[in-house]
Formats: sequence, structure tokens, C-alpha cells
Amino acid sequence: MEKFQAFRGLVAPLDRVNVDTDQIIPKQFLKSIFRTGYGVNLFDEWRYGDAGYPGQDASQRPLNPDFVLNQARYQGASILVSGDNFGCGSSREHAPWALQEYGFKVIIAPSFADIFFNNCFKIGLLPIILPAPVVAQLIACATREVGYHLAIDLQAQEVGSDAGEKWSFEIDAFRRDCLLQGLDDIGLTLQRSAAIRAFELTHQARAPWVFHDIDSL
Repeated sequence: MEKFQAFRGLVAPLDRVNVDTDQIIPKQFLKSIFRTGYGVNLFDEWRYGDAGYPGQDASQRPLNPDFVLNQARYQGASILVSGDNFGCGSSREHAPWALQEYGFKVIIAPSFADIFFNNCFKIGLLPIILPAPVVAQLIACATREVGYHLAIDLQAQEVGSDAGEKWSFEIDAFRRDCLLQGLDDIGLTLQRSAAIRAFELTHQARAPWVFHDIDSL
């Protein structure tokens, strides 16, 4: 997992509440155990004018010109701002995978569904909770102003605008440190690799039958 560093990114406003995981990545695309290949189908039913199915050539599909992510001014956006209860619905890990692969590094909303919120941290996607009036202000600014950017400082736990406004957000200290160091669950485990190996060697000496080569049976 990449380290999360302070950055300034273009904001895309998705002014909707209760955006569920089937809207983020529809169920027909959940046919792989890999974490890649989902970005092209992010918000598929909203982005495209036809019915989506796995294996389509997305470059040949008709786009919905009214959907925010299809507008030229939001191309390259890395910060998505949306409404309450973002990520509700089924607990599919593919939803944050699709958002991250599309290019988003931060999702800002007044509230998130718990499982989606936790899944974001596992891949280095930062979900930020800000008060509803602040989120409404950010959505309005990103809708009104072309090229609206925000700066994210995870170390200071602040979101800042180019106008000098700053908003603080709360984040669990352990999760913040994992993001800053680029440590997912596997990375955390590997930090203990020496202790794990020492345990295995001791365990093997005490119970060698557990480590018997089953091919010789």
C-alpha cells in the first residue's frame, strides 16, 4: 500500500445521499478476486447510457452527459464529496477498489456506512467525515467554481481550500499512522516477521509431527 502524503486535488461533487455499493460498482462486475479492473465500471449505471456487462469495451459505450464524472471540468478529480450514508448497502470490498482505481484518494461525506468506511482504510483510500453544512458548502463550491481544489493534510488532520479556509477532521490514531506509513494488514503482519519465524521454529521443535511432509504419507 502506498504511503498517504499531503496533497492538493481536484474536487468532484456527487450531490446524492445514500449512495450504495451497488451504485458504486454494480453486482454484475463482481466476478474477479483481484483488486483491479473496476474503475472503468465505477457508477456504471449513472455514467453510461447503456446496460453494462463484464468484458465490454468501455470506449465504445455511450456516456451520460449529465453525470458529473463525465463532465470535462471534473476529469482527473481525486477528491469526491458526497452526501450522508455514503457506501451503504452490501459489504463488497470492490466499491472502494473501484473508487481508488478510478483515481480518487479521498472521499468526503457527513457520514459513511461502517463496513465501507473500514474497507477504505485497508487499501489506503481516506474517508473523511465533515459536518453536513461544511459538506454542502464544498459541494456548492465544486459545482459553482471550475477547477475547485482542496488540500488534504492527514498529519494535521485538516482539509483546506485555496481561499484559506480550514476544516479539521477526526481519525483514529492507529489508522492515521497506518496510512502515513503505507501499512495495510499484510504490511503490519510483516513487521512481526522475525517474531513469527522464531515462534514457528520453536513450535516445530516442540511438535515436529505438525510440520510433517504430507507428500510422503
